[in-house]
Amino acid sequence: MTSLFETLTHKPLADKMRPTHLDEVVGQSHLLGEKGPLARMIQNQNLSSFILWGPPGCGKTTIARILAEQTNLHFEQLSAVFSGVADLRKVFDEAKRRRMAGQGTLLFVDEIHRFNRAQQDGFLPYVEDGTIILVGATTENPSFELNGALLSRCKVFVLNRLDTNALMELAHRAEKIMQKPLPLDDVGREYLCALADGDGRYFINLIEAVYQYAVKDEILDKTELEKLLQKRLPNYDKDREGHYNLISALHKSLRGSDPDAALYWLARMVTAGEDMKYILRRMTRFASEDIGLADPQALVQAINAWNSYERLGSPEGDLAVAALAVYLATAPKSISVYRAWNNAIKTARETDSLMPPKHILNAPTKLMSEIGYAKGYQYDPDTKDGFSGQEYFPNEIGHHIFYHPAERGFEREIQKRLDYWNSLRKKLKKNAS
Repeated sequence: MTSLFETLTHKPLADKMRPTHLDEVVGQSHLLGEKGPLARMIQNQNLSSFILWGPPGCGKTTIARILAEQTNLHFEQLSAVFSGVADLRKVFDEAKRRRMAGQGTLLFVDEIHRFNRAQQDGFLPYVEDGTIILVGATTENPSFELNGALLSRCKVFVLNRLDTNALMELAHRAEKIMQKPLPLDDVGREYLCALADGDGRYFINLIEAVYQYAVKDEILDKTELEKLLQKRLPNYDKDREGHYNLISALHKSLRGSDPDAALYWLARMVTAGEDMKYILRRMTRFASEDIGLADPQALVQAINAWNSYERLGSPEGDLAVAALAVYLATAPKSISVYRAWNNAIKTARETDSLMPPKHILNAPTKLMSEIGYAKGYQYDPDTKDGFSGQEYFPNEIGHHIFYHPAERGFEREIQKRLDYWNSLRKKLKKNAS
């Protein structure tokens, strides 16, 4: 029976469209389809605790509510943002009483990653003894944000962001409820999907706004939509997984010599409000680590782009960073110096007490000269070939080769020099013997 209050209150479109069965949830068929794990739980009437990991507006709350209804569990919902220890204790006590009366409890915890480690540990005994079926929802990677003990007791199901087909399905349902077509042309519909960025809840709110703004018989195009609707800020937390995902995508696009993809991910980070200094620091590291001496100019270009951005700021300095991205992506790649450095560090740690050979030590005192410091040292520029071939490693370990140039870019020239010096070294040793 509908109350007087309900008849006087406008019901949002999102509430009117809220699914009541799993087959009405769009975009998650891998979990909710006939052979999906969540569908099987309902078929078996046997739920276990699990975590739903996915972006905003993909159906996490709706799925949990439907699962509770279809398995005859009491549905209890908490938000980790607004709840504390007292709220959890109250829920657990009520779940115990309910269990004694023969009814189970599905506790849905939104943004569960917001609970601290101690609070997360508080769930463990109630999950283990079956007092509650815990369904946690998070937009962050559970591997980083949730306790290992809690994760070991919960399955993790990954939900997809809604693609264009799923969003269009929502649009068709909205048209049936509103009993009139969405007043948009085809380009306008595509733009509305782009604005939603995979968030079904936000998409439905946009649809409702379009119905409210459009006058009778008006068909809105993209230009008119841009005037009516504010652009949504990207879903991006600079201290969370989205931040690391995008910098990883940029780094791998540069390494994969794809300037277009590199520009795209750079643009994604910039439009999300990432600190350009962080981006430049990572790109400068890339120049020395992934390109190295295959193109010695890469590091120079990185420092110059950084200096240019410091002088110009944004947006004028953004172009210097974009140019750097293209340069780094199209430069030859080599990690020879990176590997050589790691090997040198390893050997240095293993032999950190060995003295240099005496002939390369200075002898500023008479005593040092008497015990052999600097004796036999050859000044390379004064030799016939500008190369003496002397040994510079500690006597105990002999000559090591850490650096192996790649057959790419400028390192080909470096290899020629090394080959020349190695031939001279062998010749000098032969003549000395």
